[in-house]
Amino acid sequence: MRVLQIGPYPPPHGGVQANLVDIREFLRKRRIPCAVINLTRFRRPAGDEVYYPKNTLQLLWLLLQLRYDIIHLHFGGNLNPRLLGLALVCSMLPRTKVVLTFHSGGYPSSPAGKTAGRHTLRGWIFRRLDRVIAVNPELLELFHRFGVDAGRARLIYPYALSSPATGDPLPEPLAGFLASHQPALVTVGLLEPEYDLPLQVETLSAVRERFPGAGLVIIGAGSLEEQIQKLIQSKAYRDHILLCGDLSHQVTLRAIGQAALFLRTTLYDGDAISVREALHLGTPVIATDNGMRPEGVYLIPRGDPAALCRAIEQRLGEGVRDGGRACAESHDENLRAVLQLYEEMLR
Repeated sequence: MRVLQIGPYPPPHGGVQANLVDIREFLRKRRIPCAVINLTRFRRPAGDEVYYPKNTLQLLWLLLQLRYDIIHLHFGGNLNPRLLGLALVCSMLPRTKVVLTFHSGGYPSSPAGKTAGRHTLRGWIFRRLDRVIAVNPELLELFHRFGVDAGRARLIYPYALSSPATGDPLPEPLAGFLASHQPALVTVGLLEPEYDLPLQVETLSAVRERFPGAGLVIIGAGSLEEQIQKLIQSKAYRDHILLCGDLSHQVTLRAIGQAALFLRTTLYDGDAISVREALHLGTPVIATDNGMRPEGVYLIPRGDPAALCRAIEQRLGEGVRDGGRACAESHDENLRAVLQLYEEMLR
């Protein structure tokens, strides 16, 4: 078996990227070759079977030149014509099985998702694929509305939970910031409008009135980096907010594990891997209610600064941290389900 994954490859280290990397590492530990074609604008020299095509022609050339039995597509966000065209081309390649994981948890409730139907171009393309993977029940139902047979649509959650490796200290300035701010609040996400990060920046002022040692760590990169940096610098409490940029997955996990609270405030979100990782590490989570949060998350309404402040103060006041949940074991049943799906496709 040879597998080719196509999708966003880190950096940055978002949820889709984490799932792609987890699958790749899982396969390679079992001596199953797994190459990657990156679809983002990020570029670095190709190596270790990770390729960075500069344009559509280079992408098509790689599809024709590389050897593989299975193509695993990873799509997030909206289904734009470019992604649909890629799925269609892959479905036409000879002697190749194609599976798509659609990571956009909020798509079914979007205007485009509400128009899903069998007699659509999207439905026709999905039905050409050998398998499709939904990352939550709403997406599974969406594939059924597109006319995909029940036997070819699977629900496989996109996370593999593990504790961070111990070893080297956290990099500066992150290590110093966490050491000097108790309690520390951590958030992880792309610096994009849907993550509503200004809400957290504004709320920290009220939180520090009751907890003067509080600080906020923002991990992630995106198009709003300059705008969010300007917002932070405009605050009198600017020294108590650390905009880290993109960090490795291991460093991010260690920061989450040391935090007093993990925050996930969003305007549009799916089943965030970072939320489940925080719960696994024993860090309490406050998140916007999107109808699909796992058990144990403290839910707040969307875009409500007063509710966020109350939730933070209540959780910090309780002083509750389920440190017993953080353990060295790895939960890779979702990765095993992906491998089983590959084997089924080849049979």
